[in-house]
Amino acid sequence: MKIVIAIDGYSGTGKSSTAKQVASRLGYHYIDSGAMYRAVTFFFLSNNIDFKKTEIRETLKDCSITFEGTSIYLNGKCVDHEIRTMEVNQHVSEVSAISEVRSKLVEQQRKMGEKKGVVMDGRDIGTVVFPKAELKVFMTADTDIRAERRRKELEKKGMNESIEVIKANLIERDKIDSTREDSPLQMAEDAKEIDTSHLTLSEQIDKIVEMAESIIYAS
Repeated sequence: MKIVIAIDGYSGTGKSSTAKQVASRLGYHYIDSGAMYRAVTFFFLSNNIDFKKTEIRETLKDCSITFEGTSIYLNGKCVDHEIRTMEVNQHVSEVSAISEVRSKLVEQQRKMGEKKGVVMDGRDIGTVVFPKAELKVFMTADTDIRAERRRKELEKKGMNESIEVIKANLIERDKIDSTREDSPLQMAEDAKEIDTSHLTLSEQIDKIVEMAESIIYAS
């Protein structure tokens, strides 16, 4: 039996790293929905598109997003590094709140999960994309801890940002994501909450794999 695992939560809680390893452990396909929104944001920024005024539906026809393994491609070019900059961080929540963008990407995400055997992380996976997912997880963590994790992540990529700027960006993104009209960030009623503040990555992975296997092997 194959299932769909939906992992939602705030930035810096370890969603992507955990989801990727959970998929690897289970032999499932990993889909980073957040990277898809980042790719659209990068597309807008690199093409100087004013996404607050432009006719978005027409613009999105020129924006093709695909995956090869865990790498994401924008119009045929790998943009794994480009979508992780602070400039993209500062605009991705605004872009994610655009209904036309969400509609296009949610449709694509649902198609990716049709055959099940997928682990997808994001902000509305358990509530909107896969409301019938067999396992839903919602990840949280202390804001200061999340900011430090993000700082280290950026540092490894050669990007140095102050902890104050990073924390302010996280707080602003939380606010936008949680209050937007279309698919706001919220925990599904049947989701399992995991506070990752004091958990190692291995502990996070083990918890979710254990939950998944209890469902997979129950029937």
